Amino acid sequence: MTEARTKARPSQHTTDDTQRLGIAAALLLAVVTALGLHTLVSASAMRDAAEAELARVIANEDRDVCGQFGLRPGTNAFVACSRELANVRQKQSDRDEAAAAGIL
Repeated sequence: MTEARTKARPSQHTTDDTQRLGIAAALLLAVVTALGLHTLVSASAMRDAAEAELARVIANEDRDVCGQFGLRPGTNAFVACSRELANVRQKQSDRDEAAAAGIL
């Protein structure tokens, strides 16, 4: 009789353990899912903030450089100057990419 009770108990504990593991796995999955969603939202917000900061920095550079030539924001000459600065930035970016690819 003692053997029968001993054999019955481990199977009962095994069922309890399996349920606990299932609950733990479900909680872990919920936490990982929540963190994943948070990361997606945060990454998007961080990317938007970085793009806005870059636009601000470029506008300040344009104002500073074009201003050194006496060109005021809002004038046609300033717009042309900003466009040429954008061309210079693009060419530099192309050179940087080519150098990183080992072309230069």
